[in-house]
This record gives sequence, C-alpha cells and structure tokens, in this order.
Amino acid sequence: MAQRSRTPNTGLSTLLEQAGWSRSQFASIVNRVGAEAGLVLKYGQPAVSQWVAGHQPRPQVRALIIEAFERKLARPVTYAEAGLTGSADPASPDTVRDLVDLGRADMDPTRRRVLAAGVFSAALAIPSFPALARADSPEPIRPGKATTRIGQAQVTAVEAMTDRIADILDELGAGHARPMAAAFLVNTVAPWLKAEAAAPVRRSMLAAASDLVYLTGWMAMYERQHRLGQDYYVSALKLAGEAEEHVTYCRTLRGMSLQASNLGYGRRALELADSAAEAAPAAGPRLVAFVRGQQAHGAAMVGDKRQAFARLREAEEALAQADDRRDSVGGYDRTAYLFHVAHVQHETKDVPGSVRTLRESIRVQPVNERQGRMHAYGLLAQRQLSIGHVEAACESWDRFLDDYEGLSSARGDEHFEVMTMRLRSYGTVRRVRDLRERARHVGSLKG
Repeated sequence: MAQRSRTPNTGLSTLLEQAGWSRSQFASIVNRVGAEAGLVLKYGQPAVSQWVAGHQPRPQVRALIIEAFERKLARPVTYAEAGLTGSADPASPDTVRDLVDLGRADMDPTRRRVLAAGVFSAALAIPSFPALARADSPEPIRPGKATTRIGQAQVTAVEAMTDRIADILDELGAGHARPMAAAFLVNTVAPWLKAEAAAPVRRSMLAAASDLVYLTGWMAMYERQHRLGQDYYVSALKLAGEAEEHVTYCRTLRGMSLQASNLGYGRRALELADSAAEAAPAAGPRLVAFVRGQQAHGAAMVGDKRQAFARLREAEEALAQADDRRDSVGGYDRTAYLFHVAHVQHETKDVPGSVRTLRESIRVQPVNERQGRMHAYGLLAQRQLSIGHVEAACESWDRFLDDYEGLSSARGDEHFEVMTMRLRSYGTVRRVRDLRERARHVGSLKG
C-alpha cells in the first residue's frame, strides 16, 4: 500500500532556524524539558525529522516543543506558528496561545483581510461559566519554571491600559484603538498570563485581561469584523470563567447579544441576553439594567412586545438604584437605556417615538463619547428620513459628519454609505444638495 504523503511543517523548520538548533540538539532539548515535567523521553534526530516532515507528535510533547522555543526565543510562540495542532481544552494554557494567535493576526495588515472575511456564526457554542470556573482544581501543569513573576502592579497596568484604550476608542475611533489593544495583548498581557503569580493575583490578572479582550471584541464588532469579534468574545468568556469573574462573563454575553441583534438575529440575540441574565444572579443594579435593556431589544425583535416593555421597566428600575460611577468598559447609563427604548420602539413600528427617544438619548450623552454620538446621529437621520422629515434628517447627518470627520470607524463608513445612497432621491432639495456637497468634501479627506 502506498504511504500517505504529509505536508511538510515549514513553521517548525523556521523556528528551528531562528533558534539556531540542529535537529539532534532540538531533540535533546525537548527531552530535557520533558524531564522537568516528569516525563522520560528518548527522542533523537529521526523523530524531529518526522515532525518537520509533517508528523504530529502527541499532545503532551507539543506543549514541550512550544515551551522549548519560547525559552530560547524569549517571546510567545503559538501552536499555529509551530505548525502544531493545539489542545481544545478551554481552561488550559492554550487559552492564552489562542489569544496570541488571534492578536498577532489582528496586528498584521496582510492577515487582517483574511480575518475580516470570517463569517459570523449564529450557532456558535458558548462555553458555560460553571465549566470554565475551576476554583478548587489545581493549576494546569506547565513544563519547566516560569522566568517571570507578576504582582498587583501588573494587574493595575492592564486595567489602566484598558481604560486608556477605551478613551481612544471614544475620541479617535476603533480603527486607531484596536491595533493598540491587539499589540498590548500579544506583547505584554499574554506573557503576564503565563507568569508565576499568587492565586489572588492570577485571578485578578485573568479578570483584567478578560476586560481588555472583551473591549477588543467590541471594537472588532464595531469595525464590522464580526467573526473576529466573536473569537475575541469567546476568549474573554474563557478568561472570565477561569477568573471566576461573573461580571465580565455576563457583560461579554450581553455584547454578543448586541452583535447578534445588529446583524438581525433576533432569536439568537434574546437567547444570549437571557444567558447573560442567568450567568450573574447576584449582579449589581447597573449590570442588571444593562442586561434587561438588551433582553428588551431581543424580545422586541422576535415580536414579544409585552416582554419587551416589561424588561424596559425592569431596566429603568435597576438603573435608578445604581450609583453615579461610570465604567470605561461596558458601562451602562441613561444614554444607553434610552438607546434601548428607541430600539424597542423601532422594532414595534413606533418610528416617531423612536426618533424622539433617540434625540433625548443624544441630548444626555457625555460630550466626549464621539463614537457613540456618531452612531446615534446616523441612526436618527435614517429614521427621520423614513417618516418624511427630510430637513431634520439632513441636520442629523450634518451632526454625524461633525464626528465622523475625525474618527476612524468602519461603522461610520457604513453610515456614510447609507447617507450617500438615500439622499440620491432628494437631489432637488437645496438642503440635501448642501449636505451632499459637504459629504463629498469629507469623503475626499477620508479617501
């Protein structure tokens, strides 16, 4: 019988070259790293030649190979980079490796287009919180000893950087903020997630990383890269589960629900919002309001008007009990609540009511939230035009352009395209002609 041909592992060959190792040397190093993990291995040059030829070593040995290269090259090395198949265990160190893979691809302009082409999955399996949280189980076994130890200072640094990135998102748009987030995840956060730490510090670092990954997924969603956003969201769920951080886990599910609703998957949006509500039974009032508002939107999308307005009442009651603290990541305030009300009104065919509520939502919005204001004005203009308020729609689109001009935002680009298309039918209206002239000028600056 003819032997089945294998695809050569060029990734492993490249790493061997970068490390400056012969195949015999590499075999000896893998044996030594295995001994540190309590394994008796007797690999030689023929085994490494088999791996380079495309044969996959057993899973335990793959982890040793990765560890050996990371020590030598002093940087994270992923399974994909080494041409190896990684573990599917969501609570294993591969959570970090998968995140590094994702972040590296997001940082690389040549690979970003491939990521953007990914298709949103309406049936994506969601890892449950109980399955992820393993407080009483031992730490995963890692070969060798970590060369770095982290403390609370590193956790604080991740939290502070997440806040800064959120500020940049609001001020300059996701197009500028997300590459920074991806680079920080790969170059700084991932090594810290693998470092030695006391148990409380480790949980805090996992929670802080989960917040940053959630924010990065949110930005990918805003940039219309929906499968990439899903992948970041799932990584955030895994990190939150390992940290036993219900708030971030719940908030991420709510973000996934918003993504589904943006794409028109009403049933899936409601399922995810309901899952978010179940995941945080002891949540504070602000998070309760956050989730109830999204449940209301999902219910309206599937035609359950009674449940939608009941959820809105619950959201308003919960928000009234919340303090005045404002979260930089995943916050919920009166602006966001009114935005949910406007969505429910629009889904239930009360477009004039939706227009009035959107205007009120914009009125109470903080001045520095340019990205959210841009999106709100884009929606408001579309709804005003749909009920024949042409002059009002032009005014709203003018306000939209005020923010869009200074932001790098794919969602803004989408609004700009819709505006351009919908105004074509109103070429005889002077106000429309003036707006189209300004739009051409803004478009030329963007181009």
